[in-house]
Amino acid sequence: MFNWILKKIIGSRNERLIKKIKPLVQKINELEKSYQSLTEEQLKAKTSEFRERLSRGEALDDILPEAFAVVKNACRRLCGTSWLVCNHEVKWEMVPYDVQIIGGIVLHQGKIAEMATGEGKTLVATMPLYLNALEGKGAHLITVNDYLARRDSQWMGGVFKYLGLTVGCLQNSMEPQERHEQYACDITYGTNSEFGFDYLRDNTARNFENQVQRYHHYAIIDEVDSVLIDEARTPLIISGPVSVSTQEYDKQRPLVENLVRNQLMYCNRLIADAKTLIESDPEAAGIKLFQVSRGLPKNKQFLKLLEDPAIRKLYDKSELEMMRDENKEYAHDILESLFYVIDEKSNSVDLTEKGRETISPGDPDRYIIPDFITISQEIDEDEGVSESEKEQKKLQLQHDYERTNRIIHNLSQLLRAYSLFEKDVDYVVQDNRVMIVDEYTGRLMPGRRFGDGLHQALEAKERVKIERETQTFATITIQNYFRLYKKLAGMTGTAETEAQEFSQIYSLEVVVIPTNEPIRRLDLDDVIYKTKREKLNAIIDEIVECNTRKQPVLVGTISVETSELLSRMLRMRKIPHQVLNAKYHEKEAEIVAMAGQPGAVTIATNMAGRGTDIKLGPGVVNVDPRKEENGVFSMKKSKWQEYMKTYGGLHIIGTERHESRRIDRQLRGRAGRQGDPGSSRFYVSLEDDLMRLFGSDRIASVMERIGIEEGQELTHPLLNRSIETAQKRVEQRNFSSRKHVLEYDDVMNKQREVIYGYRNKILRKDGLKEMIIGMMEDEIAEKVAGFIPLDQKNADLSYEAFGLWWLETFLFPIDMKYIRSLKTGEEITAFASQWMKRHYDSKEMLEQPDRMRELEKMIALQTIDKLWIEHLYNMDNLRHDIGYRSYGQKDPLIEYKQESYVLFSQLVDDIRKDIVNIVFKASLIQPQEQRNIMANMVEQFAPQSSASIFDQVSAEREMFTNSPEAPARPDLKPLTRQLPKVGRNELCPCGSGKKFKKCCGN
Repeated sequence: MFNWILKKIIGSRNERLIKKIKPLVQKINELEKSYQSLTEEQLKAKTSEFRERLSRGEALDDILPEAFAVVKNACRRLCGTSWLVCNHEVKWEMVPYDVQIIGGIVLHQGKIAEMATGEGKTLVATMPLYLNALEGKGAHLITVNDYLARRDSQWMGGVFKYLGLTVGCLQNSMEPQERHEQYACDITYGTNSEFGFDYLRDNTARNFENQVQRYHHYAIIDEVDSVLIDEARTPLIISGPVSVSTQEYDKQRPLVENLVRNQLMYCNRLIADAKTLIESDPEAAGIKLFQVSRGLPKNKQFLKLLEDPAIRKLYDKSELEMMRDENKEYAHDILESLFYVIDEKSNSVDLTEKGRETISPGDPDRYIIPDFITISQEIDEDEGVSESEKEQKKLQLQHDYERTNRIIHNLSQLLRAYSLFEKDVDYVVQDNRVMIVDEYTGRLMPGRRFGDGLHQALEAKERVKIERETQTFATITIQNYFRLYKKLAGMTGTAETEAQEFSQIYSLEVVVIPTNEPIRRLDLDDVIYKTKREKLNAIIDEIVECNTRKQPVLVGTISVETSELLSRMLRMRKIPHQVLNAKYHEKEAEIVAMAGQPGAVTIATNMAGRGTDIKLGPGVVNVDPRKEENGVFSMKKSKWQEYMKTYGGLHIIGTERHESRRIDRQLRGRAGRQGDPGSSRFYVSLEDDLMRLFGSDRIASVMERIGIEEGQELTHPLLNRSIETAQKRVEQRNFSSRKHVLEYDDVMNKQREVIYGYRNKILRKDGLKEMIIGMMEDEIAEKVAGFIPLDQKNADLSYEAFGLWWLETFLFPIDMKYIRSLKTGEEITAFASQWMKRHYDSKEMLEQPDRMRELEKMIALQTIDKLWIEHLYNMDNLRHDIGYRSYGQKDPLIEYKQESYVLFSQLVDDIRKDIVNIVFKASLIQPQEQRNIMANMVEQFAPQSSASIFDQVSAEREMFTNSPEAPARPDLKPLTRQLPKVGRNELCPCGSGKKFKKCCGN
C-alpha cells in the first residue's frame, strides 16, 4: 500500500527516467531548428567535426544533443527523395518524433527501449548508431533475419550515407572477404547468428588476415527479447562429422516402435477400465487415469474423459495424492506397470523394468549401466588375478560401459522422438530432411539440428537419411557472445515481462517509451471452452463474421498443424485466406504487409513476420468516436464493442495462449499501430498444452460449479488472471532453465576466453618467440623437478632419464657431466634453459626469423586447435554425466566447476608439452638443408665433437640403451603438476570470480 502511494506521489522509476530525458529532447529540437539554416555541406561537415572533437577527448554524451539533431535534420532534408530498398524504390517520409528521440537516448545509454508496434523502432536506432559509430570502432545492429538486415541497412543507409558514414550488411551466403568489408564499415547490420558464427570462425582462423570482425564496441539488438531470451537456450556451434559413427538408431527403431504400440494398447485398456470403475470404485479409476497421464498424456480418449469436470476433479485428486512424499514409492510401483514413463514438464522419458524386459526378454540388464567404480574395485581386490589380467578386465569393463551407455542413450532419444516431439509442430519433413520449427517464430531453422542425438532419432522415426554425428569445433551461447560488447542495447515491443531476466543476466534495464498516439486497440477477455473442437468452431464463426463486414483478421497459431487445420475449415466455409507458417515462409513479409486490407484473413504461426508493419487498407481505418477534443477516451466498453463490430480495424485472434505472455503481447501488438483502431481476443480450451499441464484445475472446477454445457463459452477477467498465473509459472521455470545453462557455460566461457586469447596473440605473432621459449623453460623446470632427485639414491638412473628426455625433445645433446656438477634444481634449470635458448637462436638464424615465426605460429595453432576440440568433447561428456552426482548428495554445478578446472589445467599442460615436443623437430625447409642446419648447430655449440648431430644422437641413444655396462632404462614418470601455476591474488580459473587464495587455492 505504501509503495503504491509513493509511486503516485513521485511516479514510477520508468516515469522518472522519461521525465529526466525530456529536457534533453527539447535541447535536440532547438538545435535541429537552428541547423535548418545550414547549407548541405555545412551539415555534412558536422560528422568530421564530431570525430575531431572525440579525438580531442570529448565524450559521446557531450556531443549527443548535436549528433541527434544532425540526424533529425538529415531526415527532414531527405523527405521526398527516393532510393532502392530490396530492389523497390522507396520514398523517404520520416522525421523522428519526440518519443523516438527518447527511445534513441535510452538506446545510447545501453538500455532496452520497449516501444509499441508501429512506433518506428527502425528509425529510432539511426540516432544512437550514428553517435556511437563516430568513435570509429564500429556500431552493430542485430536483426532476427537476413531480410530485415538487408532491408533496414538499405532503408536507413540513405540517412547514414548522406552524413558521410559507411553502412554494411551481413548475409548468410557471403564469403570471408565480403564479410571483412562489411565489418570495416562504420555501421553493420546482420543477424545474431551471423555475428556469433563470425566470432567463432575468427577464433578458428589460421591467419590473422582471415579474421573479419574488428571490435565488440556497441550493438543494438532489434527484437531483443527474441534474440536474448527465446534463442538463449540454443548455443551457436561450429561442428564437423566424427571420424567413426556410433549411432544405432535404425537398429533400435523396431524395438522402440514395438514399445510404443504396447504402451498404446496398455493405456487404452487402462482407460476402458477407468470408465467402468468410475461409479463403483472412483479411487481405483483415478489411479488408472494417473497411469495414463504418465504413459500417454496426449491420448485423445484420455483428454476427452477429462472434459467431464467430475472426472477432471477425480484425476487431479489422484495426481495430488501420488505426488505426496509418503506415496512416492507407491506411485513408482504403479508406474512400473507401464513400459516407459513420460514427464512432459521436464521433457524426459524413462524406461521401466517392464520396458526393459520387453525389448530384451532374456537379458533386461543389458539396458542398465554397470556400476563402473564398484566393479573396478572388485577387479583390483581379486588376488587370484595377475596385474596384466586385471588391466585386460578393466579395458573390457570400460568397453562394455561405453557400449551400454551408448545403447541406452540411443534408446532414450528414440523414445523422446516418438513420445514428446510431434511432426508439423516441433519439426517438419522437407526434401527427405527433418527441419526444426522455431517454437517462438514458427520459422524453419535450416542448418540447425537438435543436439545430443535427438535429431538423428527423429530422422530414424521419419525414415529419412540419418546424418552422421557431429563433433564440436567451437561453440558459444548467445548470452556470452553479446556479453562481449562494451555497450549493449536493445529494442522491442515486449520486454517488460522479462525485465528481471534482462537485469540479472545482461545488466540491462528496460525502459517503456510512451507512444506517439494513444493506443486504441481493444483487448477483449479470453473465451474458454472445454475442448479444442468447440474452440476451433467458435474461431471459425468469428472469422466468418468479421469477413462478412470486410474487417481484416489475423489469426495466430502456435503450430503448423493448427494453422493447416484452420485453413481446411475455412476452405470448407469458402473463406479466402493466406497461410503463413514454416512450410510457406518464402512470402512472409508480403503476406503480413497485406494482412490489413479489407476482408483479408491471414493465419500465421507464432506471429511470423515480426518487424513488418501491418498497415490498414482503405475503408478499414475509421475515425475513433471515443476520442474527444481533449484526447480523452470517453466511450463505455460495451458501446465500444458494438462500435468495433461496425468499424473494426485489424482484429487479432489467438488460437491458444502461449507459454510466454510476451509472445501473446507480440501477437496483440500487430493491431492498433500508431493510434489505429483494432481489437484482440484469445480462445482457450482445457485441452491446450498450457492449460493441461499448468493451469486448468481451477478453471475446470469453476466450469463444474457453473455447469457449463458442450459448446458453451466461459469469459471473465478473473479467468484471464488464472491463465496469466499459469504463464508466469512456466516463464519462471524457463528462466531458471536458461540461467542454469548460463551457469554451466560461464565456466566454459572463462576457458574459451583464455584459449581464444592465446590464439589471437599467436595469430598476431605478438611476443610469439617469448611465449614458446617460456613454455620450454616451464617444461624444463618441470622435468628437472620430476627427474632429478634430492638424494643420491638412483641418481644415475634419474640423470640418464633426463638426458634421454632432453635428447628426444630438443634433438641436440646437453653436457650431462656439467649438469651432474650442479648442486640445486634451480641451477640445473637455469643452465638447461640457457643451453636451449642458444640452440633455439641458432635454429632461428638458420631458418630465418620470419620463417621461424610462421613455423611457431603453425605449430602452436595446430596444437591448440587439436587439443581444444578434444577438450570440448571431454567437457560435453562431463556436462552430460554430471547430473548423476546429485544422487550422491553433491551439487552438480560445484562438481562441474571443480572437474572442468582439472580438465582445463590438463589441457594447458598438454598444449605446452606438445608444442615443446614438436618445435625443434619441425621445419619449413627441405630435409637436406635441415641436415646442414643441424650440423652447423653442432659445430657452433659442440666443437669438441666431430660427429654430426645425427651421429651424436645415435651414439648417445646406443650408450643409454645397449651398452652392457649401462643399467636398464628406468621406467620413470615425471612428477607433473596437476594444476597450472596461479598467483594467489589472481582470479580463480574455475570461473567463480573470487581470488585464487579465497577459492580453490584455499
